[in-house]
Amino acid sequence: MTGSDRDQASRRLSRWMTTETGSDVTVADLDAVTAGARRFNALFTANTAQSSTRFALTMIPTASIQLLDIADEAAVRQLAESAGVPVPHIHHVCTDESVLGGPFFISIAVDGETVPRRVLRLIAEHDRLGSQITQQIGTALAQLHSVPESHAPRSLLPDTGLAPIAHAISQVDEGLQQLLTPSPAFSFCARWLERNAPTEPIEQTIVHSDVRNGNIIVGADGLRAILDWEGSRIGDRIEDLSWTTQRMWRFREDHLPIGGFGTIADLRSAYVEHGGEWDDDRFRWWRVLLTVRWGLGMAGQSRAHLDDSFRSIIMSASARRMAELEFDALQLLR
Repeated sequence: MTGSDRDQASRRLSRWMTTETGSDVTVADLDAVTAGARRFNALFTANTAQSSTRFALTMIPTASIQLLDIADEAAVRQLAESAGVPVPHIHHVCTDESVLGGPFFISIAVDGETVPRRVLRLIAEHDRLGSQITQQIGTALAQLHSVPESHAPRSLLPDTGLAPIAHAISQVDEGLQQLLTPSPAFSFCARWLERNAPTEPIEQTIVHSDVRNGNIIVGADGLRAILDWEGSRIGDRIEDLSWTTQRMWRFREDHLPIGGFGTIADLRSAYVEHGGEWDDDRFRWWRVLLTVRWGLGMAGQSRAHLDDSFRSIIMSASARRMAELEFDALQLLR
């Protein structure tokens, strides 16, 4: 973001927050922070005559690429917060793209580390911090999965109308068909997934779908917040637990499968202790499924850059990770 862009965005945001709150608000110190391929994140200070508050802005550059309507994403975060899940409290939601160029919400800024390498360095400096954070993630997921499915926005249901296992398999099949270059490894895994598919869950829940090292805020006191709820859906609770183990989120600390800092045993014990139901066979199946689906997703992100549907250097480089994920999936199958 250039200085001119920053000043213009600050002025627009000041006007919008003044109208929204009914008090004169001046936005200062607007600064872009580390973000993924799809979203723009920034920190800023909102000054009024009575207070000065540090906020975080999350904006989608264009509504056409949002995975979940931003108002529904905010609603899910509010449901999670009410269940005890640590999330930054959301203060404002705006679906009017004319304000900043895309839909956005504003939440309280939470201090702490989010960059995975810094997270791992912090954990290395504090004895048992990794185990503590892993257990806090297990607890948070149990709390999220306790929210009645009927309370969730209906947009979280898959538009296919399929149950979670059938829907996941259909996504893999669709991803294979869209590959620009065939993947024998993923085709082999897809057949294994079909032959070994578990029964559909008796009870579906809200799943975050992307809890991992990189989407959490941590400090020396442990887990402070879970971020990035745009992939939330109604599904099988075990999906959330399995996703935390992806090797890509370990950052070379492969001996600790949960984000490079924790064990599956710690995740399981905390999840079960706080009311979650665990199934080892279902957990393994989802680990394979998610590895394959993520590899196909990497190919899809690169394809979006190549066909001009969403130009991004980050997206264009995604497909280079596909071979790594093919290897990971085959290792899980042995």
